[in-house]
Amino acid sequence: MGKERILWADDEIELLKAHVMFLESKGFSVVCVNNGQDAVEACQNEHFDIVFLDENMPGLSGLESLARIKEIDNTVPIVMITKSEEEDLMNQAIGNKIADYLIKPVNPSQILLSLKKNIHKQEIIQETTTDSYRSAFGNIGMQINDSLTFNDWIEVYKKLVYWELELASSGNNMDQILKMQKDEANSTFVKFIKRNYEKWFEQGAERPMMSQDIMHKKVFPMLDAGEKVFFVVFDNLRFDQWRAVKELFRNEYIIEEEQLYCAMLPTSTQYARNAIFAGLTPLQIKNMYPKLWVDEDEEEGKNKYEEELIRTQIERFRKKYTFSYHKINDTTSGSKLVANLKQNLDKQLNVVVFNFVDMLSHARTDSKMIRELAADDSGYRSLTTSWFKHSSIMDFFQQVSKTGYKVVITTDHGTIKVSNAIKVVGDKNTNTNLRYKEGKNLDYNPKEVFNITKPERIGLPSPNISTHFIFACNDDFFAYPNNYNYYVQYYKNTFQHGGISMEEMLVPLVTLKGK
Repeated sequence: MGKERILWADDEIELLKAHVMFLESKGFSVVCVNNGQDAVEACQNEHFDIVFLDENMPGLSGLESLARIKEIDNTVPIVMITKSEEEDLMNQAIGNKIADYLIKPVNPSQILLSLKKNIHKQEIIQETTTDSYRSAFGNIGMQINDSLTFNDWIEVYKKLVYWELELASSGNNMDQILKMQKDEANSTFVKFIKRNYEKWFEQGAERPMMSQDIMHKKVFPMLDAGEKVFFVVFDNLRFDQWRAVKELFRNEYIIEEEQLYCAMLPTSTQYARNAIFAGLTPLQIKNMYPKLWVDEDEEEGKNKYEEELIRTQIERFRKKYTFSYHKINDTTSGSKLVANLKQNLDKQLNVVVFNFVDMLSHARTDSKMIRELAADDSGYRSLTTSWFKHSSIMDFFQQVSKTGYKVVITTDHGTIKVSNAIKVVGDKNTNTNLRYKEGKNLDYNPKEVFNITKPERIGLPSPNISTHFIFACNDDFFAYPNNYNYYVQYYKNTFQHGGISMEEMLVPLVTLKGK
């Protein structure tokens, strides 16, 4: 790689020879001009890695030169150097997207720091991030081995997601090491779930907050305290996806609380989201409100009674809340919700379900183009962030921030990229989900799954006395021996949900307040 090339424009450039010599001693190539016009012409004729531009020059001013250089190359970082500390000048320079702003007299250390920030920033971040993750690697490994409680696992997962985002943003080469550590963590987490999950449903047992607890433990206390609440449920939003879009909320919201709760098994919309809205396990829903539960083998939609389930929960807790319910499946319905927002502001509780993230997950399975765009977890997060930025969802949140309502954001479950096919045999009534199976004649290797022979022990209904559930673990997915190669080729490296992994079960629950 050649020397980085610097263009320095200053009408007193002769007085800066010591600075130029210092930079050349550090390996930089410096081209000097003494006016804005020459600076513009130099940028037309040559490529520079960075431009130092004096604001107060005869002829073209620094700001005028800045604008013309940006027209030539809007990617070159430009550092404005000035004697003035006027706020308006700073605002104009920042508005023109300068890379840095230095006040004269500048010293060599300031110049070198600006160069490092704007030319070597990515390399320095990558090197520092690599070293930091190497240092954290051992501690995280010990945490994985020492995690005995659900809260321990929350802390492990938070750290892994933190490093996943850090390494992805720095263009790091540590991805495979992090993946190995996540795989190790998931394998140990699966053992934790196998040991403890059934116990959580025993009467009087201590357990983490789960799907059926969200509304009456999180939302109802806010309403009882006199707050009005928008309860927003994103179908299939992982914690790392939330962390990726979190910054988009900073301008309009204060994030009051960010926590993780445990999505119930199966980690699928039919079970987990119905549990959220009913405040009950699926078995309790079927026993108490049989008309509002749809079994696996029935043809009708599995989430068509969400509004009715919300109403039953409010009534069961003897609350008098007024509420509205909205399900958003596309941009048109999202825009309509934003346009009619004022009509819902007389309600104490507004429940909104956004289905896009789940639709993206399924589209990635079926569409080659979406697979290319979301080839890995980083691409999947990027597509999610792009949707948040450019869909009606941000318009919705910007409008809600002005209403005085509290906002609770959550999801019904997460998703995991599957890569390892395991064989299972079932009859024609067995459900089609790749991460869990419900049936009465299932044939499988019990060492490869989490097997529940008595579904009622984990709050699940069973159409027949011999029905049981099996759940895929880690990044496994179920494939039938018939057409096995087709199943493996078609579904490998797709995002699926329904089984046991940190990504599917440890999901965000966030409280926001408008600024």
